[in-house]
Amino acid sequence: MEPFLACASGIPIAMNSEFIAMLDYLEREKGIKRETLIEAISSALVAASKKSFSCSREVRIDINPKSGAIRAFAKPLVVETVSNPQEEISVAKARLINKEIQPGEEIEIEVTPRDFGRIAAQTARQAIAQRIRQIEKEMIYEEFKDRAGEIVSGTVRRFDRSDVVLDLGKFEGIMPSRERVSTEEYNIGDRIRAYVVAVENGPRGPEIILSRSHPNFIRRLFEIEVSEIADHTVELRSIAREAGFRTKIAVHSANDKVDPVGACVGMRGARVKNIVRELNNEKVDIIRWYEDPKEFAREALKPARIRSIEVDEATHTLRIAVDKEDLALAIGKRGQNARLTSRLTGWEIDIKEDRSAAEAFEQQLGGAVHQLAEALGISEEEAKTLAAGGMNSVDVVVTAEASDIDGVLSCGPEKAESILAAAKSHLEAKGQAAA
Repeated sequence: MEPFLACASGIPIAMNSEFIAMLDYLEREKGIKRETLIEAISSALVAASKKSFSCSREVRIDINPKSGAIRAFAKPLVVETVSNPQEEISVAKARLINKEIQPGEEIEIEVTPRDFGRIAAQTARQAIAQRIRQIEKEMIYEEFKDRAGEIVSGTVRRFDRSDVVLDLGKFEGIMPSRERVSTEEYNIGDRIRAYVVAVENGPRGPEIILSRSHPNFIRRLFEIEVSEIADHTVELRSIAREAGFRTKIAVHSANDKVDPVGACVGMRGARVKNIVRELNNEKVDIIRWYEDPKEFAREALKPARIRSIEVDEATHTLRIAVDKEDLALAIGKRGQNARLTSRLTGWEIDIKEDRSAAEAFEQQLGGAVHQLAEALGISEEEAKTLAAGGMNSVDVVVTAEASDIDGVLSCGPEKAESILAAAKSHLEAKGQAAA
């Protein structure tokens, strides 16, 4: 008798009643269909028991879903002379099963090994456990795949290096170090909210990627807190954020009767206070959006006073001039205010001190110095020194004493007297000309 016939007892192998009970439990409590589990066990049995089969060509496992009876079947090729028992069966032996079979055809035969019950029990346990894990992962993906962009609450369960693993109830989410806020500290057991950045179905199964540093975390918080944003009466046009430090948001309303900034701030600042509390006191600036980039930048840089704004379309840059006392305020600590304004407006921002008033004064002073030098017959350097000492015109010089002039120029009494005389002579000539 050939090996595959010797192994085929014809008696079905029944799984332990515990497995049948487990199938019932999983179907009832976990919502996993019995057919799905049976298919998983069948595939696992084929892979695990391949060496146990007398014939391994196109093996399939048949499991009775009610009784748990297991039988293995193969499809050897019918040939005149058998050269490979794992793949072939002789015509004579095949015709004991089917009298009409012809060489070259396939015939299905039972190849259930005698010790298949033990193999089946062990493999079934592994297959069920593996399938449950797989199904749970699929459930994570199905439940969360459409929740990207939402805010979820979770409890800090553990740390994986610098990543934070959150317990979301049925599932776990991971907040990578890049999505953490550098100024925040988390402890196991802390209850925190986070933004679902993505649900990735990777090689290790679905991963729920969470963030507290993403700009859209701010957007979703405002949508939850401000009903006017939720119903689109107020639009949140742009966000610029340096997580843990400062955020700027630009808001707009098509309804002239609605104050978009006031709606976001809330009565006595209640709405924005709730958001700032959630962000652990991160500074939040709410700004009115303008289509004109000049007005938008002016609004974004308040309370710094803007002297002038020049638009450079070629480089997409706004060149902004401010008074010297407002320069540090406009640029911000380590350039933060300028950077956030640039991201918020979408324009490069170049902030410099306004030198126009100083330049006008210097030009005016230069003209006065030149006139003073000509009138008094002194060099422009000497005239500049006199002006710096308060004698910035001939009218002022004539009211001084020669000693005062000498004190400023250190030119000696004689030259001081000469300069004073020249000043008086210039005024007399001017008076005569006027007469």
